[in-house]
Amino acid sequence: MSVEFKELQADLTRRMEGALESLRRDLSGLRSGRASPNLLEPVKVDAYGAIMPLSQVGSIAVPEARMLTVSVWDSGLVGAVERAIRDSGLGLNPAAEGQTIRVPIPQLTEERRNEMVKAAARYAENARIAVRGVRRDGMDKAKAQEKKSEISQDDMKSWTASIQKLTDDFISRVDAVLAEKERDIKQV
Repeated sequence: MSVEFKELQADLTRRMEGALESLRRDLSGLRSGRASPNLLEPVKVDAYGAIMPLSQVGSIAVPEARMLTVSVWDSGLVGAVERAIRDSGLGLNPAAEGQTIRVPIPQLTEERRNEMVKAAARYAENARIAVRGVRRDGMDKAKAQEKKSEISQDDMKSWTASIQKLTDDFISRVDAVLAEKERDIKQV
């Protein structure tokens, strides 16, 4: 393999890893019935005249399997944090106790689990689309080099086969991550 192809392959691998990591991050926010600080990651709080991530106004802890606590650093923001969690669309009902907000994680209903599995499938499809987009970019670069006569037709076939193999590998990794999350959601 030529140096150019190794560089191309390294770039494609890095970008596909990014798509996979983005999928993992998206899935970490989906509730599986157990408390996880990642659950509150999408919550934004109206604080100090700006919209801020919850993690910038307090610390999140998991004292027990079905409970999250948020220790708000500024007592003036307790109401805003409580409201932000309630209005986040996560189906959570926080309760303030001083500067600490307790967030019980309710048991998931079958309907809610099915919604979460569908959401996970959408995230996975977005990751697959991203991986295929990276593949398309790689194929375009290979075709451009062949057109400029920088690589031979045999090299072109070899490159496209390697790019396709890399794509197939990442698609199967996306599918594995999705299957694991589905098991996690249905297991609870």
